[in-house]
Formats: sequence, C-alpha cells, structure tokens
Amino acid sequence: MATKRILIVEDDVDLLRGLTMRLKANGYEVVNATDAIFAVSVAMEERPDLIILDIGLPGGDGYVIMDRLNKIPGTIGTPIIVLTARDVASDMERAIKAGARAFFQKPADNDELLAAIRKALGEFPVTASTNDT
Repeated sequence: MATKRILIVEDDVDLLRGLTMRLKANGYEVVNATDAIFAVSVAMEERPDLIILDIGLPGGDGYVIMDRLNKIPGTIGTPIIVLTARDVASDMERAIKAGARAFFQKPADNDELLAAIRKALGEFPVTASTNDT
C-alpha cells in the first residue's frame, strides 16, 4: 500500500512541527504550508490524500482555501480536517458545510485526530478489537 501524503496547513510553527512528527511516526508522508496562498499551490503541486487545515491563517482563511480547492481539478474532493483555535459553536457547522470531514478545536486529542484521519482516508486501525461479552 502506498504511503498516504498529508498536507498540514498551520501557521503555528510549534504545532506544525509536533503534528508533523506524530504523523510521520504513524507512517504518513507530510508536506506543509504556513499561509493560505502557499497552501493552495502546495495542494495543487503535491496532490495530498488529506489536508489538515487551520482556519485562521495569514493570506486568507481556511474557508477561502476550501472554496478554492473545491474548484481545482485534482484537488476537488480531497478530504479536509479542520484543526483550529476558533470557537466550536460558531465555526464547526460552517466548516462542515464547506466540506470538512471533521472539526477539531486546538489542542486536539492526538488519538481522536488520528482516528479521524484514518477514517477520512478509509483506513482502519490495525489493532482494533471489540469485546461484546
């Protein structure tokens, strides 16, 4: 199975570094962008399998990025997970309507974020087990 490529769009360098390390440790290839303008060009060039997207970014917000990506051949339909410091009550519904597969408020639980990534990519946890007894 080919390694999945994830684009992280995040302007907080420390968060970007930590998230990159976690994703690489889980077998993903990671590319990143720190502003809205660069994010669109990286997405067009790299064709990621999934995008983790902040909403508040220099050069435009995450909603502008989602709108642009949904109009560019090759990026249409790319799964997007929003990871933002913005308020859940005011932004979650808007993000989902704009096409996000999941919405997380910073700081996100690492296991929940990884589960959402796997779900959006159609992957299943290797160690999943259920015990109904």
